[in-house]
Amino acid sequence: MPPPPQKEPPRSFTARWAALKNIPPFLVMVWRAAPHLTIATMVLRAIGAFVPVAILWIAKLILDEVVRLAALPDTPDGLAGWWHSGLADHLITLVALELGIGIASDIIGRLLRLVDSLLQERLVIDLSMRLMDHAAALDLEDFEDAGFQDKLERARRQAAGRMSLMGTIFEQLQDSLTIATLGAGLIVYNPWLILILLVGLIPAFLAEAHFNARSYNLDFRRTAERRETDYLRQTAASAETAKEIKIFDLHRFLSGRYLDLSRKFYAEARRIAQARAAWGALFSALGSLAYYAAYAWIVVQTLTGDLSIGDLTFLAGSFMRVKGIIERLLSSFGSTAAQALYLEDLFDFFREVPEIASRPDAIPVPRPIRQGFVFENVGFRYPNTEKWAVRGLSFTLHAGETLALVGENGAGKTTLVKLLARLYDPDEGRILLDGRDLRDYDLDDLRAAIGVIFQDFVRYAMTAADNIAVGRIEAREDRGRIEAAAHSALADQVIARLPAGYDQMVGKRFVQGVDLSGGEWQKLAIARAYMRDAQVLILDEPTAALDARSEFEVFQRFRELMAGRTAVLISHRFSSVRMADRILVLHLGRIEAQGTHVELLDQPGRYRELFELQAAGYR
Repeated sequence: MPPPPQKEPPRSFTARWAALKNIPPFLVMVWRAAPHLTIATMVLRAIGAFVPVAILWIAKLILDEVVRLAALPDTPDGLAGWWHSGLADHLITLVALELGIGIASDIIGRLLRLVDSLLQERLVIDLSMRLMDHAAALDLEDFEDAGFQDKLERARRQAAGRMSLMGTIFEQLQDSLTIATLGAGLIVYNPWLILILLVGLIPAFLAEAHFNARSYNLDFRRTAERRETDYLRQTAASAETAKEIKIFDLHRFLSGRYLDLSRKFYAEARRIAQARAAWGALFSALGSLAYYAAYAWIVVQTLTGDLSIGDLTFLAGSFMRVKGIIERLLSSFGSTAAQALYLEDLFDFFREVPEIASRPDAIPVPRPIRQGFVFENVGFRYPNTEKWAVRGLSFTLHAGETLALVGENGAGKTTLVKLLARLYDPDEGRILLDGRDLRDYDLDDLRAAIGVIFQDFVRYAMTAADNIAVGRIEAREDRGRIEAAAHSALADQVIARLPAGYDQMVGKRFVQGVDLSGGEWQKLAIARAYMRDAQVLILDEPTAALDARSEFEVFQRFRELMAGRTAVLISHRFSSVRMADRILVLHLGRIEAQGTHVELLDQPGRYRELFELQAAGYR
């Protein structure tokens, strides 16, 4: 199967601006995150939008009033004279009004910063939760695909890095309202003033949009390399890799590889930055020419008497404000278009739909399971591969039976387990549970009925108690159950040596964390199986990191755990698999033989060959 075609970044101007369709759903996300805070920021910004025109208009009235009073034939002497004469009452009122607006503007600005910061925090939380919830709903197949990993990486970056877009959009709405009020005043005096501004600023806006799109295209193409640089940074300075890095002297290789990738990315980014700076300087000069042409008209009109000093102040201030706001608005629109391209990555991730999901009419898993599982000619191959991982599998796992899977690496043992837990669905055949197709059952209920310990279990950077509780996380507060599970897995002996016992943070990721040996970690993982108390137990090399004594003791406990349960055991150690009721020997994805340990030893074949090879190592 050829790999699926990868999404290409938008290249045409139309395609880039089409990404603005992502702005409305983004604003819906903002609203859902915190409706009251969204309303508050909109109201505050609407009030703030009228502040500039109000201040400029009052300044005009103040200047005109000062000019009028200064032209009076008989004017009072000193401040007291003006105050008692009453001639300055209107001027004083205007100054007091301007002071009040200034204070109100400062309060609004501070409130707006507070509301926006809270709204951004709420949006980050809400978006991160959506990202984690959606990722949890997707298929294992997605996470094992490199293309999906690139998409997930871009989505993570946007969830954390696009919050400035919210403030940008709200500022644009406020700026647009301010321009409408200031522009109305300019148009009253001369409509050509606005047109001159636009002619000078639109080319700079188009250039900015072009370079924003180029930057996005570069980021998009470099997603895989950026993931690799992140991996190299983590690998080169990690507690998990430090021993091998030092022993094999790998730091030069890793840092050299990181430097090569970073230099390539830097070279392309520098070319874009240089071109942006050159064109930006040219268009900035064009905008300045337009501004001073309009400003010259205002000065001439004032000198000829067509405009008052107050009009000059209002127009010059309005023109300067409008120029600055339009310049910022056009630039931010370009930035918004660029960020909307990045939002496409986020929404593209949210559009991913899992193939493995519960049907609308899904039924609960029977309790107890009475018949067991039946594999009917099951075949499966991993995405984008031609080779079948398993094919033609037909066997029964009876209820209450312990079944062992034996075979060399790549025989299909772990794949069979993934199919049983419905982490994948078969490409051929079907799997039945008590006579019904596995796909007929509610997916969450099915997985709740199955407990799995994989060989590559996760070492959670949490407390020892939480590392066990993840086996049945809804019982996290049941300390008695956690301690019982630890005792059954012999993990209580490990925990007893920890400074804070069950409340000790394990792993070296966080301060005061205590690292464990491989065998100690594995005992915590085994305790999860006891914590889960599932109907079906799957153990994939559960004792690989344990010494012989610990392995013997753990398997003695496993006998108790598996009593009355349906269990699947994968192990390369024949001392372990011999406890199974029945053994399946897998080779190249097919069942080569099956029977009890004694039956398989009595007949020539792969099982006896592997047993004798392993036994020879102990002679």
